[in-house]
Amino acid sequence: MTYVIASACIDVMDKSCIEVCPVDCILVEDEDRMCFIEPNDCIDCGVCEPACPVGAIFPEREVPSEAQDFTEINALWFSDKEAARARVDAVADGGLSIT
Repeated sequence: MTYVIASACIDVMDKSCIEVCPVDCILVEDEDRMCFIEPNDCIDCGVCEPACPVGAIFPEREVPSEAQDFTEINALWFSDKEAARARVDAVADGGLSIT
């Protein structure tokens, strides 16, 4: 299992989660609108979840149904950043349903 960052992080990016992650599996680049968790590196410690001030981080099996797409978007960022950014933009701009 892994943790997933959902839409509440878009355009907030407090980065407290990055600071507390013991394995540095939460990443963001300047052109990103949110942070992303590398599912293959996440050790499921849960330290990031309470560190997030907007409640955007969930254990994978507890991601709300309306945010399920973010499980895939987080993983996608590590193989195709531009595609992940486009999906985040679509969600943020209201052009993609996340239900």
